[in-house]
Amino acid sequence: MLGETSIDHTEIEGFADFVDQRQMMPDARLWGWGAVHRTALDTAALAVRTGRRTLRAAGVEPGEVDALVLCSTAFPADITAHGELIGSVLRGLELGAVPVTGITLNRCATMLTGLQTAATMVAAGRHRTVLVITADRVAAESERLSDFALFSDGAASCLVTRRSDGAPESYEWVADASAQDPAALGRGNEISADLTRIANQRLFAEAGIGIEAIDGLLHNNIFLPIVTMKEVQAGFVPSQLDTSNIARVGHCFAADPLINLVDRSSAGTIRAGGLYLLASSVSGLRVCILLRADSA
Repeated sequence: MLGETSIDHTEIEGFADFVDQRQMMPDARLWGWGAVHRTALDTAALAVRTGRRTLRAAGVEPGEVDALVLCSTAFPADITAHGELIGSVLRGLELGAVPVTGITLNRCATMLTGLQTAATMVAAGRHRTVLVITADRVAAESERLSDFALFSDGAASCLVTRRSDGAPESYEWVADASAQDPAALGRGNEISADLTRIANQRLFAEAGIGIEAIDGLLHNNIFLPIVTMKEVQAGFVPSQLDTSNIARVGHCFAADPLINLVDRSSAGTIRAGGLYLLASSVSGLRVCILLRADSA
């Protein structure tokens, strides 16, 4: 679910000054600059729209969902507003009184952390079908510009369930892993290839595969040279990277890996039985989830 208004990067308020101040080469192809997406909706409305689309696409009635994991990189500061946000989402999706778990703090890895939480809930037998939603929008137009990405308003969602029962766009959870360096968590824009290598070692040991088995890496839509350099340093080859959405979609906070997977499926480039790695790197943290495409 992207912001309903698409604008060219040159139309972002203060973009020219941003480039000049950082002495960046004004080459859109080099950086992966393209469109960003702006919304007039609030976070709750974004969450409801993507959640409805997921339920409809999966053929699942709201009453079949028995838990909600709601993710955002920035929940309201006011505690009263927390309840209003949850209530708006539950009412909008007609989920009734299902338990809600809020996930934040992990910045643009928040969605993957939410997916790990939902998978644990299902694997433990506590819940059968968990709806996971992430939704974010910039607080001010000036915040679309950062040293590592151009931000878009957007949301994404999926269901984590014990069995897919042949639902469209289904994936088997194969393994997941993370790596964290507490000393680097506050280093702003620094992304570590070393943490990616550590997470990869843990993930591939659990899955019993090598890095060459990965059909596609679905990562955050940060500036093209940054993501390419860091992922190649970590051991991936360029053909495994999926960078097409960096210019087309922009950086939708924590939603990028799931949006990129869905778009790849829509383009018909998901191989039945193929292995696809959702991954997000932020300063001091790497989170990754390995999925196998449904071969049915």
